[in-house]
Amino acid sequence: MPKDTSIKSVLIIGSGPIVIGQACEFDYSGSQAARSLREEGIEVTLINSNPATIMTDPVTADHVYLLPLTVESLEKILQERKIDAVLPTMGGQTALNLCIEADKQGLWQEYGVRIIGVDIEAIHITEDRERFRQFLDQQGIPYAPSKIATSYLKGKEIAQEFGFPLCIRPSFTLGGSGASIVYHKEDFDSLLKRGLEESPIHEVLIDKALMGWKEFELELLRDSNDNVVIICSIENFDPMGIHTGDSITVAPAMTLSDRTYQRMRDMAIKMMRNLGKFAGGCNVQFAVSPDEKEDIVAIEINPRVSRSSALASKATGYPIAKIAAKLALGYHLTELPNPITGETSAYFEPTLDYVIVKIPRWNFDKFEGADRRLGLQMKSVGEVMGIGRSFQEALHKAAQSLEIKRNGLGADGKGLTNQDLVLEKLANPSWDRIFVIYDAIQLGIPLRKIHEITKIDMWFLREIEDLANTQRRIEEHTLESLPPELFFEAKQKGFADRQIAHMLRRLESEVFNKRMEYGFKRVYKLVDTCAAEFPAKTPYYYSTFEMPVMRPDGSLEVKNDSKVSDRKKVVVLGSGPNRIGQGIEFDYCCVHGVLAARECGYETIMINCNPETVSTDFNISDKLYFEPVFWEHIYEIILHEKPIGVIVQLGGQTALKLAEKLHRYGIPIIGTSFESLDLAEDRGKFSNLLREHNIPYPKFDVITDPDQIYEVAEELGFPLLVRPSYVLGGQGMKIVINMEELEHHVVELFKDFPGNRVLLDHYLDGAIEAEADAIADGEDVYIIGIMEHIEPCGIHSGDSHAVLPPFNLGPLIIEQIREHTITIAKALKVKGLINVQFAIKNDVVYVIEANPRASRTVPFIAKAYGEPYVNYATRFMLGENKVKDFEYKPQLDGYAIKIPVFSFNKFPNVNKELGPQMRSTGEAIHFIKNLRDPVFKKVYSERNLYLSR
Repeated sequence: MPKDTSIKSVLIIGSGPIVIGQACEFDYSGSQAARSLREEGIEVTLINSNPATIMTDPVTADHVYLLPLTVESLEKILQERKIDAVLPTMGGQTALNLCIEADKQGLWQEYGVRIIGVDIEAIHITEDRERFRQFLDQQGIPYAPSKIATSYLKGKEIAQEFGFPLCIRPSFTLGGSGASIVYHKEDFDSLLKRGLEESPIHEVLIDKALMGWKEFELELLRDSNDNVVIICSIENFDPMGIHTGDSITVAPAMTLSDRTYQRMRDMAIKMMRNLGKFAGGCNVQFAVSPDEKEDIVAIEINPRVSRSSALASKATGYPIAKIAAKLALGYHLTELPNPITGETSAYFEPTLDYVIVKIPRWNFDKFEGADRRLGLQMKSVGEVMGIGRSFQEALHKAAQSLEIKRNGLGADGKGLTNQDLVLEKLANPSWDRIFVIYDAIQLGIPLRKIHEITKIDMWFLREIEDLANTQRRIEEHTLESLPPELFFEAKQKGFADRQIAHMLRRLESEVFNKRMEYGFKRVYKLVDTCAAEFPAKTPYYYSTFEMPVMRPDGSLEVKNDSKVSDRKKVVVLGSGPNRIGQGIEFDYCCVHGVLAARECGYETIMINCNPETVSTDFNISDKLYFEPVFWEHIYEIILHEKPIGVIVQLGGQTALKLAEKLHRYGIPIIGTSFESLDLAEDRGKFSNLLREHNIPYPKFDVITDPDQIYEVAEELGFPLLVRPSYVLGGQGMKIVINMEELEHHVVELFKDFPGNRVLLDHYLDGAIEAEADAIADGEDVYIIGIMEHIEPCGIHSGDSHAVLPPFNLGPLIIEQIREHTITIAKALKVKGLINVQFAIKNDVVYVIEANPRASRTVPFIAKAYGEPYVNYATRFMLGENKVKDFEYKPQLDGYAIKIPVFSFNKFPNVNKELGPQMRSTGEAIHFIKNLRDPVFKKVYSERNLYLSR
């Protein structure tokens, strides 16, 4: 059946600000769906309150509404536009809940809007735990023994009947909010209370905990003709009891017998076909008993694209959201082409000739006092994905992508050697559990014991044991005596040159040179959905090591799928995994950078390892390398592609940290030079620059040894702002008010950031904070926006409400801000973007810092003023345009407020006060006509409540 021609315009509901449990995977899905609908000539309207995303950019939709996600906002849109249908499945739980609420109020019926891509009844069945159990009974599908509680008393009765351990799962929540495993009777009361409070309908499912059972997910697509395809099977490395968003996951499933997989497929297809009449994506989760019987029970089903849909799309190359959007219009799978091959049908199941491993990324350091144990409530803020020819290679590549100062598993001198601590950590899994397992094996703890404690399948443990054995074998050699076959084996298993160097007590560069001498170079393979059975048209690559094969003429050949063109090329370094301080706003900048470079005629090459983002979509850049943003991987891609240079200023601190190495290796940095980037980061050099230009700055000093603090503190005076250099998101920052606090914090910093310098600034108590973003071409500077923070100086800019334009700064202050920004940008010879932060006290404008790169606020300003500033900045970096080439027409009626959003509800016992270390996970934008607006008045009245040291 072709598409429904009566649908001319579609409203997509976004997911709002990023919070733990609902991150930028929905930005990716929504963006892809919008592009897919526009391909069909559909007029796309989008509502989302998140300014940091590419989804809310004019390049994505015909009409973008940056409004709060409320029924009132929906009605405003429907009054202004003729909308034929609403697609609520691309914006996570937020979009679904809003769609249901609007449906209850009769909004869709009143305005003649159809709901497509999902069945409201299906949502009710899957989200209401009692109805879901009844549905499974009707289908004859097993589930864990469970009962519903809608009151405290009923919950106590069920607990008495089931015994412990048991699981509490609230209805209608996302990211496992309020869910928990209860091991002990004394913990039950408080956890039951929390679960009932988290559920919007005050209902929880209490089920017998299937501890030690294995967990699997299937990603499905279904069309209106009841055709169903399984896109991907995903196995959780961790057994039941850890939320899938916090679990390491592997695709395809590794330890499932074919017979059990077929039973699981049949169950999933049966569930999806009987779950209302809708066409689109679906995610089904199962638990499987860890014995020969392999009993299967259903855990849950999500009739929408999910966090795992983004992962499955990147893992297989099959664009789930793109196809799901077309299915929602009425197309059948048989009528759609496979976008990867361009020739075969979309009605096929991808085949993987590689393995993917996803590892979550946590930020527990931002939540002091948080319970770091993992459980049913999701706590991670992002994730990375590694692709390799084996589980071991993919696991190592994922570990190298995390940016947690580890080079992979083991071989970096950071392993734990205390057996009691290792055993305790195995019993209480946290962010480092994969590393702890490696440490346990190295300590000689038997695999059976590790399995007994963790319940992780022995297959995975044996694979990790083999890696530890490989390390032991290598350590018996020197670089000169290392057998080439063992060297090659280590590379095939994903060990980094840096790890091998550590094992052999040599330099990374020496190991690299030896590898090149042997000809052990990476080859690049296509992610093609069909295991090379059909030719793929999509340039989406991962690296691996492959033995040469002999050709008919006797010569040796290693097949490399990545063919190098003779076009002028530019590499854009992505920002890696989302984390607090470096989120989706940098992915927005990377995408715009790629699009601008393509417009200028360059072949664009994207390197990134984040499966949630738009930058890693298969058709954004000319070539996508899904690889760790890790020196060794980047360098080999550069050697292979030979670009004219690398753009580092769009990918946050991740990309910026690699600038020094690129410079040292003679690789051109496009835009602002390394010398300028380094000058801005080096507090001493930067202060000299400010002094030369008569720009005020707070008194400061730099120490390299804790003994220096006494002299410096006496000279600067308290309070002091203490921080390490070269960090993002205020990591390690603290305001101290006496010598005792200073001593303690400085010792901690030197422990956490060895080899780093510590900066001490005199803290300007009671100052107003402001910041400016500008774009420059090396000569001229254009200030794109000046923002005033509502909160006082001392709260991190990412956690502050920022108002554009300033609301309480006089013309003389604003002029000083303008002059200082232009002077600094010119002195640093900025080509591209720069952000400067200021503190204003007694009518003096002090410069706190300058960052000659994309900042967190650039997307916010671009959305508020409706101008493509990153596009302009990229053109300046490439030397294609000058500041004078463009006419700037910012349009803003009133003010725009950047509103930080926090995820403290995931950490109930954490101190929620704010300070110089950033803790927000996302942001929203709110437009106001004037300062009498109630939102502004409320935030302004509370501006002093949150400051903490």
